[in-house]
Amino acid sequence: MTTLKNDRFLRALLREPVDTTPIWMMRQAGRYLPEYRETRSQAGDFLSLCKNTELACEVTLQPLRRYELDAAILFSDILTVPDAMGLGLYFEIGEGPKFHKTIRTEQDVANLPKLNAKSDLSYVMDAVSTIRSALSGQVPLIGFSGSPWTLATYMIEGGSSKDFRFSKEMLYRQPEVLHALLDHLADAVIDYLNAQIDAGAQAVQIFDSWGGALAHQQYIDFSLQYMQKIVSGLKREKDGRKVPVILFTKGGGQWLEPMIMTGADALGLDWTTPLNVARKTAAGRVALQGNLDPATLYGSTQEIEKAVKAMLDDAYAHGELTGYIANLGHGITQWVDPDQPKVFVDTVHEYSAKYLK
Repeated sequence: MTTLKNDRFLRALLREPVDTTPIWMMRQAGRYLPEYRETRSQAGDFLSLCKNTELACEVTLQPLRRYELDAAILFSDILTVPDAMGLGLYFEIGEGPKFHKTIRTEQDVANLPKLNAKSDLSYVMDAVSTIRSALSGQVPLIGFSGSPWTLATYMIEGGSSKDFRFSKEMLYRQPEVLHALLDHLADAVIDYLNAQIDAGAQAVQIFDSWGGALAHQQYIDFSLQYMQKIVSGLKREKDGRKVPVILFTKGGGQWLEPMIMTGADALGLDWTTPLNVARKTAAGRVALQGNLDPATLYGSTQEIEKAVKAMLDDAYAHGELTGYIANLGHGITQWVDPDQPKVFVDTVHEYSAKYLK
């Protein structure tokens, strides 16, 4: 077993002492990097890139060559799960992901196959094991999945949506059908994430990208309940080390208390939630991750430094010296100048020293 040279990310997730604040960025392997665009062009299209083990490994490692990041995250897509269930994922240029088939009836849900992640998504597991080997202990590798609610919205709508018309119609008209779909997806995500852990993922994150679109009780009943089921079903230790679980609900800052009760090790925060308030609410029960507005990276060096320092001041305002991972409040955008994330990363490491050393 390769010794992990930099484990501060895992230590912070478990609220253990760290020498400096760890940092990674959601979507850190992506279109803002010219080397990523070149590799994607080489693959032919996005899905082909995801399914090519060597190229998926290459784009995962690209941001680590530019920035002193404390974690790598598997290069894949949350929609690999419904694609493996036969919905026919494809991407329209400028329009995002779409499915050839939608799930809108009780029979549609009943017809969904049970996922066997190790065989049905073997290319993802191949990527995990290849990336883990290529990292050679440099930093930990994060695996991930979409949340059941988020996956369900794409499956019901047939792609991205602004109003979630069909998803919410099912929620209010046929809640039993939606619950059946979400339960099926929760089982699939448990299998998928456990397979990633077996293949070498050292932490996992559940991306609940659209949980914030729900009303309060509906979030609890149709999103959080199923994420809690996933957390309860995951392998939490591998190779003698705990495998931390991060929940991230975009727009979910008002649900921190019930999210803490899921048993997750850490909660991701978007930029709408004050970090000092979240730290006070968490009260040392979970680690927190986030929450710089991704648009901050459009700013000047001085503005990025200012925003990052303010974020770190909030993170350590209550005297806690660990349990915090710096990140963006959502994924980095394709229009960011690749030089600007270095300011973010370096400022986090350098400024946090005043608190941690």
